[in-house]
Amino acid sequence: MATVDDTTLAPPSAPEALLWERQADGGVVCGLCAHRCRIRPGLRGICGVRQNVDGTLVTLVADRIVAAEVDPIEKKPFFHFLPGSLAYSIATVGCSFHCRFCQNWAIAQWPRERSGPMPGELTSPRAIVAAARAARCATIAYTYTEPTIFFELALATSRLAVEAGLRNVFVTNGYMTAEALALIAPVLHGANVDLKSFSDRYYRKVCSATLAPVLETIRRMRERSLWVEVTTLLIPGRNDGDDELGALARWLVSVDREIPWHVSAFYPAYKMMDAPPTPVSTLHRAAQIGRQAGLRYVYTGNVPGDPLENTACPTCGRWLLRRRGFRVTENALENGRCPVCKEAIAGVWA
Repeated sequence: MATVDDTTLAPPSAPEALLWERQADGGVVCGLCAHRCRIRPGLRGICGVRQNVDGTLVTLVADRIVAAEVDPIEKKPFFHFLPGSLAYSIATVGCSFHCRFCQNWAIAQWPRERSGPMPGELTSPRAIVAAARAARCATIAYTYTEPTIFFELALATSRLAVEAGLRNVFVTNGYMTAEALALIAPVLHGANVDLKSFSDRYYRKVCSATLAPVLETIRRMRERSLWVEVTTLLIPGRNDGDDELGALARWLVSVDREIPWHVSAFYPAYKMMDAPPTPVSTLHRAAQIGRQAGLRYVYTGNVPGDPLENTACPTCGRWLLRRRGFRVTENALENGRCPVCKEAIAGVWA
């Protein structure tokens, strides 16, 4: 597996990483994500933030973040997880994918495109939890870049957050290994997984990854009773065909028809400036395909004011949650149920 060709040594304070194995030749194998990088001494893994220093794998982002924001939980997007609440959202540089359309490329791809020390403000799990509580957030969201690559910081923070009465959610590409999920699952309450396509060829060509590990992660998360929502960014002519969308939706139904599916509009970014923005009609067509496949909750994204960003009761059709952008304008749920027909609406409501 390819690695970042940068022999800049980690600072002496860089802590040992989790989930790795030492090799007889001085190399290491990282077990954090499905790339399972084999990293020679002095080099870094694909994510750019885990380095082999003299036969020991260290993390370069265990104590520094490049983003700390208070966001509506709907921005992640989570529509069935504590609607109307706030999420303290953090990120470090780095990512295990190299998506050509990356929306946060300036921080996600920073280690791949630059050398030298990792940027960010020094922090600690205790400081992050304290800031989340001071901001009256209900949740800490590990987001903007791939949270798996700053796993040590996320895990330690999540454990303290649970002790403080907070929830934890990942916004993730779903490429974590079963071992990583087993470690984080006891203190993780939800995940929005980017299912970027239902084509392995697309994953290889556009994201420098493969499809199967993402599907495995979604299934494993639901088997562990974690709340899961899925987002697919629809790029015209790339991953928006009826056959592919139908296959994706039917697969989600086979896992759990209650999984909310967000079909979001693409806008040109990073290295994919040649594709046009996604028409709203494409989002509506995808939503119809999802509902016909049996999904109970399908939403459009990146189109503020679209009626398909609202939640209706799948049994009687009563509007339950109305949204505009990231703001909840109406919440008619009663203890997680429709007030008219008393249908239980899947989600985390309290």
